[in-house]
Amino acid sequence: MTTPTATRPAERLARLLPRLLAPITTVRAPYQAAFFRIGLSSVVLAFLLREWPNRRVLYGNHSPLSFDLAQVLIREERTFTVLAWGDGGLWFETVYAVTIAAALAVLLGWRTRGTSVLLMGGVLSIINRNTLVGDGGDNVVRIMVIYLVFTRCAQVWSLDARRARRRAGLPGHDRAGLLLWAVAGAVLIPLSSHPTHGWALVFWTLWAVQGLWYAADLRFPRHEARAVLDAAASMLHNCAMLAIAAQVCLIYATAGWYKIQGSRWQEGSALYYALHLDYFAPWPALSAFLAGSTLLVLALTYLTVMAQVAFPFTLANRRVKNVLLAVMIAEHLGIAVVLGIPFLSLAMVVCDAVFLPTAFLIALGARCGRLAERLRSLPAQTARTVASTG
Repeated sequence: MTTPTATRPAERLARLLPRLLAPITTVRAPYQAAFFRIGLSSVVLAFLLREWPNRRVLYGNHSPLSFDLAQVLIREERTFTVLAWGDGGLWFETVYAVTIAAALAVLLGWRTRGTSVLLMGGVLSIINRNTLVGDGGDNVVRIMVIYLVFTRCAQVWSLDARRARRRAGLPGHDRAGLLLWAVAGAVLIPLSSHPTHGWALVFWTLWAVQGLWYAADLRFPRHEARAVLDAAASMLHNCAMLAIAAQVCLIYATAGWYKIQGSRWQEGSALYYALHLDYFAPWPALSAFLAGSTLLVLALTYLTVMAQVAFPFTLANRRVKNVLLAVMIAEHLGIAVVLGIPFLSLAMVVCDAVFLPTAFLIALGARCGRLAERLRSLPAQTARTVASTG
């Protein structure tokens, strides 16, 4: 029989432990993660649709980088792509179409745990088939689709969140989710027969974790085991969001400090030469107008370097960070228009969104919701107007 004095420390620890773990077991930045999910999947979807007419030449069986040469490049870079399994046109078209469907599903937030993994596999497969035609935007997207898998990015603004609200308190299990999980397992079986440099283990691990989650929902819906899984997922989400923020800071810091070492950036003329490159001049008249102003070129060149170098250091001050964040987003949008590299710029704007204030995102979501309601009610209003005038 235990004494009261012996049980008090244990009781105090039991009460104190949830408070100590609450900061790391609570989902942080759910709106930022949702915006990141929507933005990244939109960039991928727009990229795939834009390259649809040229898809076979860039990444398919009509590419100048033949299938045999691509195999050599994949082995040297030790990258993952399912397009290395065959050179058939039907196989490539299937992978390309499935990736588009996965991007649309992630955009809508439908079965995000599974479709985000599918999106990661599809994006890596397409881009890694021919890395010689990529740019910095492809590298950013390849990194971020991996981070996206480990976030709980469908807590808000998603079909998953709406389904969770409707199923709250209702008994039973997710039969559609179990069916999709079983299909995913059947698809993963051929993956194990191909050399994937460890990626097969990654996909099987994610599949097993999802199965464990379904088992906990089915057998222990209100048990401590379900709470432990939920807390672990939240901690993984928080780590992934922190990794995304650190990656963005690393990108800006590396770009800024490398620019400082260049003589053209030191003298303030780097932008002038960039504006005279035909490859980066979709609007020649606009490029010529900007290049014609020495003061403007000097100011934009130095502003670019200072903003990139200073960005990681401004995170300690919320107001300064918000101002510089607006400057960085405006800079990327300007690069997208003036230099004609929209997907790199849009990918970086999406990454910058993880630093946006929560209040701003909530207000933005509310405004988009009101706009959607107006659009849905527009046909009914039009019909009533026509009926009244007729």
